[in-house]
Amino acid sequence: MGEYAYKSVKELSELITNKEVSPVELLKATIDRIEKRNEETNAFVYVNVDEAMEKAKLAEKQVMDGERIGPLHGIPTAIKDLFDFKPGWPATLGGIPALKENIADHYCTYAEKIEQAGAIIVGKTNSPILGFRGTCDNPLFGPTRNPFNLAKNSGGSSGGSAAAVADGLVPIAEGTDGGGSIRIPSAWSGTFGFQPSYGRVPMVMRPNAFGSIAPFLYEGPITRTVEDAAIGMNALSGYDSRDPFSRKEHIDFLDALHKPMKGWKIAFSPNLDVYPVEQRVKDVVENAVKLFEDAGAHVEEVKIGFEREQKEYSDLWCRMIMGGSVGTFESFKQQGVDLLNDYRDDLPDELIYWIERAANMKTIDHINDQAIRTEIFDAFQNIFHDYDLIVTPTVACLPVDNRDDGETKGPTQINGVEVDPLIGWCLTFFTNFTGHPAASIPAGFVDNLPVGMQIIGRRFADLDVFTASATFEQLKPWQEFYRICENRNVN
Repeated sequence: MGEYAYKSVKELSELITNKEVSPVELLKATIDRIEKRNEETNAFVYVNVDEAMEKAKLAEKQVMDGERIGPLHGIPTAIKDLFDFKPGWPATLGGIPALKENIADHYCTYAEKIEQAGAIIVGKTNSPILGFRGTCDNPLFGPTRNPFNLAKNSGGSSGGSAAAVADGLVPIAEGTDGGGSIRIPSAWSGTFGFQPSYGRVPMVMRPNAFGSIAPFLYEGPITRTVEDAAIGMNALSGYDSRDPFSRKEHIDFLDALHKPMKGWKIAFSPNLDVYPVEQRVKDVVENAVKLFEDAGAHVEEVKIGFEREQKEYSDLWCRMIMGGSVGTFESFKQQGVDLLNDYRDDLPDELIYWIERAANMKTIDHINDQAIRTEIFDAFQNIFHDYDLIVTPTVACLPVDNRDDGETKGPTQINGVEVDPLIGWCLTFFTNFTGHPAASIPAGFVDNLPVGMQIIGRRFADLDVFTASATFEQLKPWQEFYRICENRNVN
């Protein structure tokens, strides 16, 4: 992509609008950069050059004909290879070998809306199987390597998208989030990732239109700037009658970027009460959150009110998220593909364990789980009675080393305390229980590795999260750190 690699969506849009670069020229540069750099990061697992070029030629003609174009017109982007579909494109559900020839016949929200906004989808990015871990690795495609240090993992489950953005392959990419899958890889890969309030971006799911509620599933953008994410959210958000939870409220995310924070009250939790956090990560986030005081906000360390053992919370997430996967497995079984039995060796052991456990749960088990979920919701709401935002580390540790067997996982312990290597080191999945908006922003670095800071807002106060994120970006810009990726020697 050369001189275009680290330009923002806004900058590229201006170049296209002013006819200083054509969508075809930009796409050629994008494909060239992917071909040169993707072998190292393994961010993309599928690229469709021919279809993308057809879209770019049409976009170029529209510009030359003087047609009205929007801020995403001709902008290259990517979708995730999980529950993220574009008709005619492969869909392996996160690298399940048995599904390597599976072809989608419908659109996911991001693909549908981003194309309607004029963006050009160039390919699909890597993800773990069914998104069921906070790292990005699978037996079909292998790990996505962190652009800041190729020995380290990019984070998951939207790890391919975050790595693609951080490495300058595309300026914006899709993330989906069922437990932090937008925010975790953003923390480890040094990008800005936004998980909107539930209902802000429609989730069109069939045959179960209510399949995104236990826990809440989200779609959102991963970018290098807060402004680019605002542009993306303006395209993605809005009412869709096919989603029973879609909100009709219209908001302009760009309006939030320059609002003052004077007088805001920020509740800072260094560990969500119960999680061990690496000291170096904690130190970076503690120093970062103090910067909000320079903008006139008041920062106060608080207890959230979580009283259970941290393993209870991660186990709760594992049980609840697998409910949807039970339905997915059953759907494929009805189509003649029995993943759980005929292709059992394709699946991680921990996924088999939890999906079988979820399949055998009783009604009272679900009732009890929802009661714990309610405790989490109430704790957040109690904090928001007195504070405008909650700030935490995004994850409790620095990026882990990649493995070569498709089984890269998170740490088994932090500070001598045992944690679930799937997601027990992630302070993200609580908003998937509650519906609150949240973002991960680059807070700083340790040994040239990014550290993410999570900002959580009141329900439907998405603009507050954007205001805080934009304010921090102004106080501590992180764009210069992408030089670490750009200056990496490419074989």
